[in-house]
Amino acid sequence: MKLAYNVKDKPRFWQLLIFAFQQLLAILAATIAVPAIVGNGMSQSAALFGAGVGTIVYLLFTKFRSPVFLGSSFAFLGSMFAAFGGAVSAEAGYAGIILGAIFAGLVYVVIAIIVKFAGVAWINKLMPAVVIGPTVAIIGLSLAGNAIGDSLAGAYDAAAGAYVMTPNVWVALICALVTLFTIVICSVYGKKMAKLIPFIIGIIAGYIVATIFTVIGINTGNPDLQIINFALFENMQWIPDFTFLKAAQGLSAIDGKYVATIAVAYIPVAFVVFAEHIADHKNLSSIIESDLLEDPGLHRTLLGDGVGSMAGALFGGCPNTTYGESVGCVAITGNASVVTILATAIMAIVISFFGPFVTFLATIPSCVMGGVCITLYGFIAVSGLKMIQPVDLNNNRNLFVVSVILIAGIGGMAMKIGEVTLTEVACALILGIIVNLVLSKNDKKNAEKAE
Repeated sequence: MKLAYNVKDKPRFWQLLIFAFQQLLAILAATIAVPAIVGNGMSQSAALFGAGVGTIVYLLFTKFRSPVFLGSSFAFLGSMFAAFGGAVSAEAGYAGIILGAIFAGLVYVVIAIIVKFAGVAWINKLMPAVVIGPTVAIIGLSLAGNAIGDSLAGAYDAAAGAYVMTPNVWVALICALVTLFTIVICSVYGKKMAKLIPFIIGIIAGYIVATIFTVIGINTGNPDLQIINFALFENMQWIPDFTFLKAAQGLSAIDGKYVATIAVAYIPVAFVVFAEHIADHKNLSSIIESDLLEDPGLHRTLLGDGVGSMAGALFGGCPNTTYGESVGCVAITGNASVVTILATAIMAIVISFFGPFVTFLATIPSCVMGGVCITLYGFIAVSGLKMIQPVDLNNNRNLFVVSVILIAGIGGMAMKIGEVTLTEVACALILGIIVNLVLSKNDKKNAEKAE
């Protein structure tokens, strides 16, 4: 696609602030959702701070050549629950999640060292376009349920601590559709700036409609119309509660058995996220038309991701990962400027110290973000399908590989092995690799016959 801003381009300062804020909105919901889901007093502000720090670390390792934001990883949710569940105290649990992030980060470091000396040819052979294309598509398609679920989630349920589907589901759907169509219209028919900031305009439009419904709901006493949870302002956090401060108090309670539990909970998941790391960077490479696995190199992106996760967890407790939402934002807006990503990281760090603003961002209702995510996740899926375009699907070998990956991923083939959960993306990718390798033997036989 034609980019409005290439990787090395630098937008004007005022434009840069707007573009950075848009990126922040794109990754915000998922970044602050992880600490909210894990609970145990984890700070959303600290997670936002940690995501900013982790992204800066990543940019440094990749020599500012890879325009993607790192945020809290959902893949490690089970690992984080295990860390708190196996700890003798909450403070020890905080120490455990930092230790776990270090274990996971070290996996990336070890793989990066191997890649540095072995090169990436084996990666390309193991995961050619026929494998990686449908896998990228699965990343977007596997999130489709989340986007639609959020789009239909209306009023905030204080007891459940989340936005829930109400009988008056049309209210939520209206907010989601207003957001969606505003983004689409700005992206397709917008002029200059409107085309570059469709998400900001879309979220503002959706938020205004949600506010109108909420005011009507408050005045009429109808809870189903109260889309925005303004009660969040009552107990907002003014200063980030950094994870390492709590972890320091629980270090003495950690023993060898608990360390082993953490290692088992985190290390296998890191290998799963490694597969998604490659898929994300292959996708981003196709968007910016530059192979990131070659320049700056897979070893650098792995080091950036791994060390960035360690740094992020130190402050916020959540291991980080490259965000598909960020990649989708780059694709839709055509803004691949790495300076924008850097500005987003700095903005995340600064904003994390302003409780009212973080709380305001948290009040953006699920239905509005659902409208945003329909476009973001859709673009991820389409990007993967575009990778398959050069693949000859008249060849049954390729047809079977793509078919297996799509059905396994869309069908939700997630496997739980002990405390480790292999996501549908990981299972689909692994199965696709195996099928591709098995069928590649037929290619060798045909080549020998041709000779």
